[in-house]
Amino acid sequence: MTTLTSASTERPVAALIGRVLRWLDGVPYTILAIPLRLAVATVFWNSAMTKLANWNTAVELFVEEYKVPVLPPEIAAYMAASIELTTPVLLVLGLLTRPAALVLLGMTTIIEIFVYPQAWPTHLQWAAMLFVLLCRGPGKLSLDHLVRMRFSASAEH
Repeated sequence: MTTLTSASTERPVAALIGRVLRWLDGVPYTILAIPLRLAVATVFWNSAMTKLANWNTAVELFVEEYKVPVLPPEIAAYMAASIELTTPVLLVLGLLTRPAALVLLGMTTIIEIFVYPQAWPTHLQWAAMLFVLLCRGPGKLSLDHLVRMRFSASAEH
């Protein structure tokens, strides 16, 4: 009798799990891309705001702590701030998303290798989000999508 009861309760549970998984599989990528774009944009935008709040301290960090090879600290600081000010805006708008993600992946790699290698769990999270955006793009709720639709419509005429 126990096996009949457990078998009859397992089937509805399995069916429910199947329905939930199918529903989750059906979530459009566009819905998934929005929080990815916003999360990564926030990380780098906040970093830019910190640099701009006290530029002298920011440059000093590049001199004393970050020590990026090859580049003079002042140039590295300007480059980092420029990237951190522009790419988040592009990600939020969904404009040039793939190039912006590639630039931020490069910056994340530099930070991981030369600046804070012990912060690899955080950098891995950033890289994972950026890699998805690089490979799949910003989704349909983006300027990239509008531009692509506009140019594909123009090419058909």
